[in-house]
Amino acid sequence: MTLTCYNDTHGYGWRHVDLFVHDAEGRELNWVHWQVHADGPEAADAVTSEVEPLLRRTSEWRHGVSASGMDYWVADATWVEA
Repeated sequence: MTLTCYNDTHGYGWRHVDLFVHDAEGRELNWVHWQVHADGPEAADAVTSEVEPLLRRTSEWRHGVSASGMDYWVADATWVEA
């Protein structure tokens, strides 16, 4: 699974974190998202710990820039048992 968070570079006003689920070949199977009040990885970590307390980030955030110039970050994640 991967977490993705964004910088609202274009001012859309829709800040969120996405959780993508992939199969063994890396194809996207499904995704969910939740809102966050600020841009970037720190805000994503904070809101994820509240929204999904059993979801853990297992890698560092990796920065990228989309074709439209929007900053985004991706990190690996997994569920932990209660």
